[in-house]
Amino acid sequence: MRIGFLVASLTVLCLSVAGCKKEPSKEEAAKQAAAQPLRVGFFPNITHAQALVGNGSGAFKQAVPNIELKMFNAGPAAMEALTSGSLEASYVGTGPAINTFLKAGRELRIIAVAVDGGAVLVTKTARSPAELKGKTLASPQLGNTQDIALRHWLGQQGLKVGQDVTVTPLSNPDILGLFLNGKIEGAWVPEPWGARMVAEGGGHILVDERDLWPDKRFHTTVLVTTRKALEERREQLKQLLRAHVALTQQWQQQPDAFVSRVNEAFGKVTGHPISEPILKDSFSRLDPALEAMPAQLEQAARHAQQLGFIPSSDLSGLVDTSLLREVMAPDAKP
Repeated sequence: MRIGFLVASLTVLCLSVAGCKKEPSKEEAAKQAAAQPLRVGFFPNITHAQALVGNGSGAFKQAVPNIELKMFNAGPAAMEALTSGSLEASYVGTGPAINTFLKAGRELRIIAVAVDGGAVLVTKTARSPAELKGKTLASPQLGNTQDIALRHWLGQQGLKVGQDVTVTPLSNPDILGLFLNGKIEGAWVPEPWGARMVAEGGGHILVDERDLWPDKRFHTTVLVTTRKALEERREQLKQLLRAHVALTQQWQQQPDAFVSRVNEAFGKVTGHPISEPILKDSFSRLDPALEAMPAQLEQAARHAQQLGFIPSSDLSGLVDTSLLREVMAPDAKP
């Protein structure tokens, strides 16, 4: 009898405790989240220029004291980390950003742009689209930003992949090696790989991708986060954006000095700084940027949809510049 009473009492007590357990308020959740490190991804590419300098110079650490920077080699791995909650923000190409937004519940948000331009089709012998017939071209990864650009452009020229032209996805270092050895005709690549194929392999720029876009502008690298992080990590993301804006303005105002800092930071993470002529040639096709161009993003999405890489080109909700507006407001604190 007494045992039964005790069991019943404990059951009531447990239920009572469980029932009284409060979910933290939105403000409390944000406070708890802000105490955690802000984890930010980037790649060792010069098209991630602000991230390289922000990491190498300590500018990010100064702006966001408990930041953790993580280096990735490709967009899919970084986007997987972002959607699984292992990152709060990342620099990434538009292809993986759009793909993740459409395939992962529309949770990803572009909060700023980093770099425009910087992708080229370099060929060994071909000087026209017709001369590509029967040749093998490469791209950095199946379905990535440059791969989609290449396949879309070939279609526009009336060339069928698999019939008229072979397209082989390869890593950028492998592309350069095979190009130097004459194993492939060319490749659609980001910088500095295009400049290296020209300088080291005697390549010819058949297409500068800027020539295919309105006003010669298209986004190469964007800064993304998630809807959840925007709600819970707003102040830390603002700190990151302040540093990102400051670095972008340094690039705009003193390009030569900034490019040297990019190369210094690139050398730190790769162990191999880029030669001065190749660096200058690469940056001649790159531009710093902050504001997103939704029309260009939608056009990129339509290209990927036409090729069957994504199910839709509806990007409603992808761009959220509310934080950028706050950071760049005339009365915003430095």
